[in-house]
Amino acid sequence: MVRLKNEKQIDGIRESCKALSAMFREIIPLVKAGVETRDLDRWVQNWIKKAGGRPAFLGYGPKNNPFPGALCVSINNEVIHGIPSRRKIAEGDLVSLDSGIDLGGFISDQALTLEIGTVSEAARGLNRVTRECLYQGIAAARAGDRLLQIARAVEAHAKIYGYGVVRQFCGHGVGFAIHEDPAVPNIPHGPNPRMSGGLVIAIEPMINLGSGDVEVLDDDWTVVTADDALSAHWEHTVAIFQDHTEILTDRLD
Repeated sequence: MVRLKNEKQIDGIRESCKALSAMFREIIPLVKAGVETRDLDRWVQNWIKKAGGRPAFLGYGPKNNPFPGALCVSINNEVIHGIPSRRKIAEGDLVSLDSGIDLGGFISDQALTLEIGTVSEAARGLNRVTRECLYQGIAAARAGDRLLQIARAVEAHAKIYGYGVVRQFCGHGVGFAIHEDPAVPNIPHGPNPRMSGGLVIAIEPMINLGSGDVEVLDDDWTVVTADDALSAHWEHTVAIFQDHTEILTDRLD
């Protein structure tokens, strides 16, 4: 669990987060119909290397099945952890990008969902509300309050529109490792500690057009909606201080 102890630590995580957001800002125009997702991953790996960092996702996970890319590219019914491949992005797709950078031992994490060309009204609405759920969750992240307030805020906003909220996967602590305690769910369940100053977490609503149920494909990474409905995913790395909460990754919406 990240507990920031000094300015060097927070500055290190801030720098990693700013680099990650800068990378996303440059790749967004490249995400378009006809592009193979593996080409986006190659671009990300090269960008991070030139920036002096290490792709936090590349090689993450079990030794017998580490994640093979630096960038998760999840399309339409894919919720998270889409593996880069020869698949081509198509007009009308919802494309979720998720990545992280290890910059001198400080880890950042961010995700966003892009609308490729002209998408359906249903897709546009889902993406907008998922982004709103993220900021509702961030607004509920305050020192001294309980962690599950974040989940209550996310779930309440999604339910207004009848969307499904993913329960099986959630946000997490981040900063010194890609996944740390505490788990930060989007539906209230599990431990509910008080958030204290110095806590760094990734808040990441995963919202589905249908139910919140998901399945994991045979690659043991790609998570898809159980009913084949569209999904969207937005994420920021956030630091909670005693007197305020700071979004460390940049807004890209």
